[in-house]
Amino acid sequence: MKNQSIHRNQFHSRGLTLSYLDTAPDDKARPVALFVHGFPDTADMWLTQMNALHTAGYRCIAPDTVGCGESQIAPALSDYNARTIAEDLTALLDHLQMSQVNVVGHDWGAALAWLLAAYHPERVRRLVVLSVGHPMAYARAGMDQKFAGWYIAYFCLAGLAEALLPGHGRFSLRRVFGSHPKIEEVMARLASPGRLTAALRIYRASLVTMLWRKHPKITVPTTGIWSRGDAFLVESQIRESRHYVDGAWQCEVIDGGHWISLEHPNYLNSRLLAAFDD
Repeated sequence: MKNQSIHRNQFHSRGLTLSYLDTAPDDKARPVALFVHGFPDTADMWLTQMNALHTAGYRCIAPDTVGCGESQIAPALSDYNARTIAEDLTALLDHLQMSQVNVVGHDWGAALAWLLAAYHPERVRRLVVLSVGHPMAYARAGMDQKFAGWYIAYFCLAGLAEALLPGHGRFSLRRVFGSHPKIEEVMARLASPGRLTAALRIYRASLVTMLWRKHPKITVPTTGIWSRGDAFLVESQIRESRHYVDGAWQCEVIDGGHWISLEHPNYLNSRLLAAFDD
């Protein structure tokens, strides 16, 4: 349930109607924090952080990326390329007439945040990335990361993934991502027509972009946070991100699983405030 101070609005990018949450739509004086979700989540995953940072004086915005949450499902696979989705973030900032914001991303949202900071550093004041390192650090991680990310190849098998993920068997999302704190809510949401395929398409459209292309180094102050119990991402891919950050870099390792914002909300709230108030 959203706090009454959080409003849902819409904006348009590349002909699509996209949804976003906003804690202070009429307040242009507050500093801004932009939150970007990953798979299989939506903007709602950030509600605790948005409420806490709003109380601390920030205006918080969080989009549902294309095809997710209440954002429109796009027709073409190419519509889900990560570089293209990162440009939706700049479209949101343009729509709201925001020149520069603090950015937080998790999972694919972290990858999108890295891309935003890499290609539009003038729009990013501070960057906090959860779980996922710089795309080039991820691509160059060892075989342990390849094994941990086995599910990516599975998710790219269009048709087969859609057939098996909704069930309860070994290859269901309930089993593959069973550590998600709200997995049954996720399953109910992805049962809506077209939503599972739309959520998976960022994997299918982005592997070349993310793994085999060079991306600019990050020039803004950046904090990376990784959790020891993350079954999908290894520590090296976040630690080695230091080689791709020319600005100030901090890396923190905490206990817990992949979904840091849901498992350790109080820690994350305080850590974001420390990073943004610096």
